[in-house]
Amino acid sequence: MLASLGYCSRREARDWVRAGRVTISGVPAQDSAQKALPAAVRVDGEPLDHPAGLLLLLHKPLGLVCSHDGREGPGVYSLLPDRWQRRNPIVTSVGRLDKETSGLLLLTDQSPLVHRLTSPKHKVPKVYRATVDRALPGELVALFASGTLLLDGEREPCAPAELRILAPREAQLTLTEGKYHQVRRMFAAACGATVLSLHRERLGDLTLGGLAPGKWRELPLDYFGR
Repeated sequence: MLASLGYCSRREARDWVRAGRVTISGVPAQDSAQKALPAAVRVDGEPLDHPAGLLLLLHKPLGLVCSHDGREGPGVYSLLPDRWQRRNPIVTSVGRLDKETSGLLLLTDQSPLVHRLTSPKHKVPKVYRATVDRALPGELVALFASGTLLLDGEREPCAPAELRILAPREAQLTLTEGKYHQVRRMFAAACGATVLSLHRERLGDLTLGGLAPGKWRELPLDYFGR
């Protein structure tokens, strides 16, 4: 239990028990293999850290990747406390935002939730704001909504998407699917535009509010079950 929550290794857990640092219902634990409910366990007198799991809403800044592979560059997980980075199951992102995309990102160690929110059949809307390198023609609104736009290398067209042109080179796009680099590829395929900046504003009914880049707030684990 202690190892899976990122406190220490299994070997260190045995040392912590022998040192009297772990109690169960107020009584010092006798053995590292002792069975216990998480709510009854204390480490140095403190309750366990989120034993039921984590669900975080993060304002992803530019320059970070949604990967645990250090070879891809600095990751969003470096923003979290060290203990959370050592949890097992590992904390991962719900979908990905690339290095040059900022905005709302969910992080969790609940794999069923990751599957549920990324599955195309659940159609969770994701809202992006994009700035591109050229004026956007008005006919893109109907094209994006038609469900006929085919991306390079794809066999199936994109699902219908809602496009709002906010300024000649700025738009808001709502998607219900998550193909690889989809927003950038849609603008490229539709009118040859290159996305210069991209920010995710909303996922479902969640928004960033006043959350600063690099900061997160916790969500109830049952948030999407309500």
